[in-house]
Amino acid sequence: MFGIFKKSDKVELYSPISGKSIPIEQTPDQVFSEKIAGDGIAINPEEGLVVSPCKGEILQIFKTNHAIAIKEENGLEILVHLGVDTVNLEGKGFERIAEVGQKVKVGDPLIKMDLEFLKENAKSIICPIIITNMDKVGNIERNYGNLKRGQRITKITLKK
Repeated sequence: MFGIFKKSDKVELYSPISGKSIPIEQTPDQVFSEKIAGDGIAINPEEGLVVSPCKGEILQIFKTNHAIAIKEENGLEILVHLGVDTVNLEGKGFERIAEVGQKVKVGDPLIKMDLEFLKENAKSIICPIIITNMDKVGNIERNYGNLKRGQRITKITLKK
């Protein structure tokens, strides 16, 4: 009735970190650069505070705090991966703020990264932000360049 309860077929994701957004293909890890885990965008961070890129629920925070999975309110599954090969650091360089099952909105704090430690100890500090259930996605428009935390990074059109 009048479409007021109809979900939108457009989803916007917002930068979880201030930094420079780059094509996912430039991530120094094949799983991300070849889009094996999904498609999205990557950010070379300038700061350590990581916030939610969307409204939804935290599905998983990896034991090592290097990655967060969020189910966005329209059903997209978003993975925010903090650095490359950072799982090998066994949690060092990360401080968890949020918890699994928590409802989040854009800008809610999730994790703090120690960027200096990660620059010295990780393969890369580049942070891929990907959609892992690409079967729901029709199109992704990306916003590349210098971004502040909370600026739009992608506009996604869902499949009908």
